[in-house]
Amino acid sequence: MLKPNLHYRELHDSYLFARIAERTAAYLEAHPGQRLLRMGIGDVSQPLCPAVIRALHAAVEDQADRERFQGYQPECGAPFFRETVAAHYARRGVAVRPEEVFVSSGASDELGHILDLFDPASPALIPEPAYPAYVDANVMTGRPIRHLPTGPEAGFLPEPEAAGDAGLVYLCSPNNPTGAVLDRSLLRRWVDWANRSGAVLLFDAAYEAFVRDPALPRSIFEIEGARHCAIEICSLSKTAGFTGTRLGYTLIPLELERSGMNLNAMWVRNRTTRSNGVSYILQRGGAAVFSEEAQAQVHKTLDIYKKNAKIIADTLHRLGLFYTGGRNAPYVWMRCPEPYGSWEFFDLLLRNIQVVGTPGEGFGASGAGYFRFSAFGSPEDTEEAMARLERLLN
Repeated sequence: MLKPNLHYRELHDSYLFARIAERTAAYLEAHPGQRLLRMGIGDVSQPLCPAVIRALHAAVEDQADRERFQGYQPECGAPFFRETVAAHYARRGVAVRPEEVFVSSGASDELGHILDLFDPASPALIPEPAYPAYVDANVMTGRPIRHLPTGPEAGFLPEPEAAGDAGLVYLCSPNNPTGAVLDRSLLRRWVDWANRSGAVLLFDAAYEAFVRDPALPRSIFEIEGARHCAIEICSLSKTAGFTGTRLGYTLIPLELERSGMNLNAMWVRNRTTRSNGVSYILQRGGAAVFSEEAQAQVHKTLDIYKKNAKIIADTLHRLGLFYTGGRNAPYVWMRCPEPYGSWEFFDLLLRNIQVVGTPGEGFGASGAGYFRFSAFGSPEDTEEAMARLERLLN
């Protein structure tokens, strides 16, 4: 008899954001007509910028013309998209070859798919608090997981000395949920450790566009030696509003090898087997993101979210609550006021002020007693939510 994948039994009863959706749905059913201010899930609220919309429209028109029509795209990405991303990195002083750029349907998808490259017996190290999909994707494959707790004493930043025998290490910077950013010195220590140990670093750079401080790295490939030990996974969801459009890219250096196997070549083989590519229309829209015109428009939108983050942080400061993030990241991570735990605080806000955030427990045991606010809402909702919070806790 065919057996299902029994590792699914090891998953938590429900995914964090599904559990939040269930609780909010139950509240709305009991309180019809209530309007919730949603500051939990990291979905964006501002539309795609005009330059991207024009590119999408032009690509749609191409599909209506016999001469310009496009069918299946190359599985690893259209050359125009790969070249555009490589040129974008070059303008930032980071050397990336087009053949090292792989188009994806988004960072979340790719963080799961990329596990195909690695022996499931090799342990994965996940610094926590962490995006819960890191854990779930590895549980589904049966991979052993090492949980590396981080806390406020070290700014929620993981130290490589605690990595042990991990073969695969997740690094998210700016971090979801804490907003912590790995500086060059700490990131260099991770790169040096990985090259000594033979581990591979999965660098989740989904929020790199929110880094304000020019001294902080936005790509792991700004660090010498990273091309021999790292894969970078990027997204246009938060940087350019592609949450409903779904597009990202992954960087795998040609130098990256383990046990005599080249991971770039392995990923080419994987994509040509498991994927028929990403649509021409979306790749044209994605390539447009990196134009000078679109970059100016995108940064105006990012400024809206950064202002939201400042409003949240300033409110928590006035309330005397400990928090991190908000400056170089779109998330603000706060310690729940006594005597509330993460889910108790979630219920308090939902029932009393109709504000939805994210309980820290959903990001691992290290998140117990913490709470995450997202800055991706509208400015009006962010200001109103923080005004309600201030009234409640005062």
